[in-house]
Parts: sequence; C-alpha cells; structure tokens
Amino acid sequence: MKTLFILNDGPYGSERTYNGLRLAGAVARQEGSEVHVFLIGDAASAAHRNQKVPAGFYNVETMLGNVLRHGGKIGICGTCMEARGMSDNDIADGAHKSTLAELAEWTASADKVLVF
Repeated sequence: MKTLFILNDGPYGSERTYNGLRLAGAVARQEGSEVHVFLIGDAASAAHRNQKVPAGFYNVETMLGNVLRHGGKIGICGTCMEARGMSDNDIADGAHKSTLAELAEWTASADKVLVF
C-alpha cells in the first residue's frame, strides 16, 4: 500500500505536522507499506538540519528520520525551501529537494493521500 502524506504547517506551533509525522511513522512500520512525505509551504522548515528543541519536546527532524529508517521518502518543495532561505546543505539527512512534478507523480501512484 502506497501512502502519501502532504504536510503544510510549520514544524512547531501547530501540531498538524507533528501528528502527520506520527501517523507516517506508524504506517511506515507496517509490513508492505510504502510511505512518501512531501513538505510544502511552512512545512519545508520541518526538514531543517540540526534542530534543537527543549528537553522533553518532540523533534520533527527525528520524526522524519523514523520514516526514513523504515524505507520512507521525504521530499521538500524546492520553491518553498528557497522562499525560506534553505539550501541543500540545510536539510536533514535522507530528505531531498523536490518539485511539484515529483509530488504529482507521488500523488498519481499513491493508494491513499493524506493532507495535514
């Protein structure tokens, strides 16, 4: 089963990205699953490398790593990255700068698309 998660909100402040990544991680751990996460808009900053959060607070960079460790793919809208001053050197290991064309491919091939 191919599941695409499209995340729109910034990594902190709202819990939408947090909850989307929680679910993406749980789905990625299921046998036979294929998970793609596309970060668009303010969610692009969720893939920023070396995030420092207060002790006991969730870290979305770590959560993205959980999806990746279970075979998932993380794409980041390139235009959204540029608008936020992010370069390829700023993004978490395993994530990649992506395009709307790739998002369109992932959408067309997905069995389920979930938008947060």
